[in-house]
Amino acid sequence: MRKTKAKKRPLLPDPKFNDQLVTRFVNNLMLDGKKSIAFKIFYDALEIVETKKGETEKTALEIWKDALTNVMPHVEVRSRRVGGANFQIPMPIRADRKISMAMKWLILYSKKRNDKSMALKLANEVVAASREEGAAYKKKSDTHKMAEANKAFSHFKF
Repeated sequence: MRKTKAKKRPLLPDPKFNDQLVTRFVNNLMLDGKKSIAFKIFYDALEIVETKKGETEKTALEIWKDALTNVMPHVEVRSRRVGGANFQIPMPIRADRKISMAMKWLILYSKKRNDKSMALKLANEVVAASREEGAAYKKKSDTHKMAEANKAFSHFKF
């Protein structure tokens, strides 16, 4: 590449939990630069998770982090053209890409849910993902299955 790689800007931790991962999630959740609305949706979702968690001793933030780790993929398939044929080659994923994919899947599949508000949709998807169920978790398992099925082509690495 000709240009130098862009520097990673440090993220400010969120005001309530003092966690940079929360800020990163809220930045993905945000639409049209409305960060305060995105924070409100996230905090409301965590309050709903707090009421739904049952008898577990975990906090809502820990449940959200568990959901994020459950949705994180470890391998993905990438297309590569070899001798006139396209192969799906399984590749390991960088740590920061794992996190961003998990966040995007959680947000995407919570938007597709049929609930009243976005906070409720996000809360339900987080609770489902923490229990290893729901659409975001299914996406992760489908990705892993695809990588497993194409394991034979892993010698065509980039």
